[in-house]
Amino acid sequence: MEQNLREQVVQQVRAEIISGQSAPGTMYSVPTLATSLGISTTPVREALLELTRSGLIEPMRNRGFKVVEPTLTELRNLFDLREVLELHAAAIVARKPKRDLEGLYRFADDIARAVRTEDLRLYLESDRSFHQLLTAAADNARLTELVMGLRDQMRLYGIKSRAGLARQNESTAEHYQIIELAMAGNEEALTNLLRHHIRAWEPIFVEALSQVTIPREPIAANRGRGR
Repeated sequence: MEQNLREQVVQQVRAEIISGQSAPGTMYSVPTLATSLGISTTPVREALLELTRSGLIEPMRNRGFKVVEPTLTELRNLFDLREVLELHAAAIVARKPKRDLEGLYRFADDIARAVRTEDLRLYLESDRSFHQLLTAAADNARLTELVMGLRDQMRLYGIKSRAGLARQNESTAEHYQIIELAMAGNEEALTNLLRHHIRAWEPIFVEALSQVTIPREPIAANRGRGR
């Protein structure tokens, strides 16, 4: 039970941070967040500590956890590393003699529904699950851990902009194409598509991040954040 609650908090806070809903400087308070969610402080504290390890927030003595300010250099480095590791994983999957990738269709369908209904939370969670399952098909737990760790550190600023919404629509069909190419074992076409699938977001995030104004004082947020 506590494990499920912890994961729910992780998903919620991570989505708020990487989508830009919680700007750099926003404070998360364990007691306040626990009260707003109607749960005990233990899963909330564990969730925030997990997000600290991913570099999204940092502990502030006697104040809570502050959303860390990202940089353009860090964002570009994340894209570089993601491209190398995710393409490597996809290539391994394409070369495998047997590939059980049917489970990917469920997440591709969820992504399509999320785009259609403009449900950003569902889009983020389904997209994460899709790429986690695809990477895990390479049967290298350490590789999957590294890839997901990098994805969880990305800041998706601009994802709800006009360009971001257009990119979400484009990516919907790409998820189905990725499944088909992986199942067909077409390594070259798969890695080329996946490279575009990853890199097409870069200019959108970079432009949006360059326009982010970092507050001088931590933001007092409305829901379970701040002191």
